[in-house]
Amino acid sequence: MMEGTAGVSGHRRPDEALLDDAALLAERDPGGMLRHTASAGAQVRESAALAAEANLSVLADDGRPRAVVIAGIGTAGRTGDVLATVAGPRCPVPVIPHRSAGVPGWVGAADVVIAVSASGRSPEALGAAEAAHRRGARLVAVGAPDSQLQSVAERARAPFIPVPRRAPARASLWALTVPVLLAARTLGLVKVNEADLAETAARPDADADRCRPTAESFVNPAKSLALGLSGSIPIVWGSSPLATVAARRFGDTLSANARYPVVAGALGEAGRGRVGLLDGVFGGLAEGERDIFADPGDDESDGTRLRLVLLRDGGLNADDDTDEPLAVEERRADAVQTLAERRGVRCDVVTAEGGSALERLASLVAVPDFASIYLALAHGLDPMAVPAITEMKELANQ
Repeated sequence: MMEGTAGVSGHRRPDEALLDDAALLAERDPGGMLRHTASAGAQVRESAALAAEANLSVLADDGRPRAVVIAGIGTAGRTGDVLATVAGPRCPVPVIPHRSAGVPGWVGAADVVIAVSASGRSPEALGAAEAAHRRGARLVAVGAPDSQLQSVAERARAPFIPVPRRAPARASLWALTVPVLLAARTLGLVKVNEADLAETAARPDADADRCRPTAESFVNPAKSLALGLSGSIPIVWGSSPLATVAARRFGDTLSANARYPVVAGALGEAGRGRVGLLDGVFGGLAEGERDIFADPGDDESDGTRLRLVLLRDGGLNADDDTDEPLAVEERRADAVQTLAERRGVRCDVVTAEGGSALERLASLVAVPDFASIYLALAHGLDPMAVPAITEMKELANQ
């Protein structure tokens, strides 16, 4: 157990037995991150209903925009990646995620800005909303009710979609994402129908049941994934643009919830350089020098090694508009699994399921989200309270 002046506590070695003690899990998760994560399906349904109550139809009055900018940071910023990916390469206008304050210099009256902030007070979203209003761009705001962001939207007479503050932003991905998608649908940029939303909500509901705290590790995919990752340096690669969004999301949650350093990104990009990590000092070299007769609990012999997580978008429809043919993505994914096997680097695979892009994304996000929390709890870390984040904000605002 380590306890420092910054309030950091936990233990380096995971307590595997804890994961099968539901009562102790609840005790170690006082903020209810497991419960919040299990609400993903409910978030889809609730945010769709709240978006329907907002006056999004005014967005369509001026026709198709020149471009759409999604402004936000952290999980809010990921909503822009989701929209860009769901809209796909044939989207009639550019969809541009923007993660800094203000908006790009070219934004004007011909454009739409979607400002997203779970708290409704992030400088990035507020700055973007105010800049959009000044420049005459159409604005949509997504955030906490009765917040600064809502005030800006009201001044601009722009649609505002409330996100009830029941969970931290990183556990509110779907509450933030669905309003962004429905705003884009109003603009004619994506095809998301009611059946897609219903199926997308049902998918995390089913995964929440499979990953529930009372399900033991040998039948719980999230606990199994967490135990496999424990003590490793995770590499998370997505086989397609959609799977890459999920891979980066897993990198976010592993870093914030479990405090693990992560390499995350697109498998195609990795094949031009980062796949060399499999040969390195934490990959093939470490495995080649390992003493197979050593005690696994011996720190000297049981050094940190890579663990590969491959997110495969196996549910692609044949008529989807994709950057690359499905066969190319599948061959690349097979190849990296073979490379890892040859170097003794263990690999976990999560394969997408579902018909729509949105449902497939939900199927790739749910189990890893739970795994990041179980990994935190196994190390005695509170997945909700992150002292470094709080301290960083305090120091930056002095």
